[in-house]
Amino acid sequence: MLAYSAGLRVSGVVRLKIQDLDKNRHMIHIRGAKGRKDRYTVLSEVALEVLREYWKVYQPKDWLFPGPKQNSHLTTRTVEKILEDASQKAGITKRVTVHTLRYSFATHLLEGSTDL
Repeated sequence: MLAYSAGLRVSGVVRLKIQDLDKNRHMIHIRGAKGRKDRYTVLSEVALEVLREYWKVYQPKDWLFPGPKQNSHLTTRTVEKILEDASQKAGITKRVTVHTLRYSFATHLLEGSTDL
């Protein structure tokens, strides 16, 4: 959901920490993105509501999406596999990748006349 709603790369999603989310300004701080630059992107109200439900259940401490090992985050491959499984369950026959979600985010912004 964050990859699509915020236009994030899969590496950006898995490396998110709790403090990277600014709930008041509806912004996500992406640290060390492509080119090792820090960037900001939008945090939609819908994504924020889903994250609130996620926090209630999983109560992450440091990483937003912790990995199986202590002090580690989820791997990009795990996210890719989750998307593959979800696509199959939804009956989507077309190949979908996490990067497809990023492209869709940009396409929908352009369709809404947003200057990228």
